[in-house]
Amino acid sequence: MDPAHLRLLRELGDRGSVAAVAAALHVSASAVSQQLAHLQARVPVPLTVRRGRVLTLTAAGEALAAAGTRVEEALTAAREAVGDFLDGDERPVRVSAFHSAGLALFGPLLRELDGIPPLHLADADVAHRDFPGLTADHDLVIAHRLAHDPPWPQDRVVTTPLLTEALDIALPAAHPLAARERLAAADLVEQPWVSVHEGFPLAGVLDHLAAHVGRPLRIAHRINEFSVTAEVVRAGAAIAVMPRTTALALAVDGVVLRPLDDLPLVRHVDALARPDALAYAAARLVLDALRTVASRATDAAG
Repeated sequence: MDPAHLRLLRELGDRGSVAAVAAALHVSASAVSQQLAHLQARVPVPLTVRRGRVLTLTAAGEALAAAGTRVEEALTAAREAVGDFLDGDERPVRVSAFHSAGLALFGPLLRELDGIPPLHLADADVAHRDFPGLTADHDLVIAHRLAHDPPWPQDRVVTTPLLTEALDIALPAAHPLAARERLAAADLVEQPWVSVHEGFPLAGVLDHLAAHVGRPLRIAHRINEFSVTAEVVRAGAAIAVMPRTTALALAVDGVVLRPLDDLPLVRHVDALARPDALAYAAARLVLDALRTVASRATDAAG
């Protein structure tokens, strides 16, 4: 099999459509389709299936795409071994992070590396299932998941834990509950809430809280960006769940964070990468620096 054909199959799995693959690779959709057809001709089981107007992978296609990932990793390591790749101090590394992780980690990461290697940073807040697909465009993807979320797909990405952070309740400083050091879930059932949009990881936290207290919560606002959420809380319009470590800088000037005593809430922040991306020395250097700055952020949050 041609490794280039396997790469196209993996791109289709990550990007979700032939058109998206074509746009990312700067080729025509027909060229992508032709190459996939060449691969299919060499495989006795269907690799793709059409769902409406979109071509998606079958279970066999997903398995072959996963095998292609290992092939690409081996080829990348082989090229690096003979010096085909740029030196680790020169190759730019593309890093994506969801918003609060970018707020907490991007600045310290830039200072830690001091330009070596150069970074290309991006923010991307997506649903839990979509984080692995971001590795198609970024060497390292900082993603988050709740304890009950499914693990990241090990056949597609390498997962490096960065931190496990508590999720606290953000309150206006003037709120009566802000005088308490710790809260109980029952204290919060009558409050208006800011939640993230449906499908995003932290939406499940409020669902979990509602199940714990046995009644639905009153969602007044849906905002994904924690800096905006902090302003809504600061104005006294609602309360919210906010991460203790990555959103620590926002809990100032009239916003306080309080833990729940009877319902511990945590989320995991991980770095995701395609195996072949980590064959680059530069990507491994940035990953090590990310682990360092994440450890410092955890220490600072207490």
